[in-house]
Amino acid sequence: MITGLVCNPRLIALFGLLLTMQANAQCAMCRASLESSGNKTKAESLNDGIVYLMAIPYVVVAVLGIVIYRMYAKKSK
Repeated sequence: MITGLVCNPRLIALFGLLLTMQANAQCAMCRASLESSGNKTKAESLNDGIVYLMAIPYVVVAVLGIVIYRMYAKKSK
């Protein structure tokens, strides 16, 4: 049952691409120093970037979960 999923070359390529991507995350100290300098626009932009970087892994895992669930549901019918 799982062997077809593991041997799928498209899935292996997708995981290979996801594992090789790098992200430049911002730390909380950078955000705090920007907020204390009084530049609200840069602080808000940095905060948006942090939220964006945080949300992407959850979206990817959710999409993969839905795809795998649909594959198993289709096979069981």
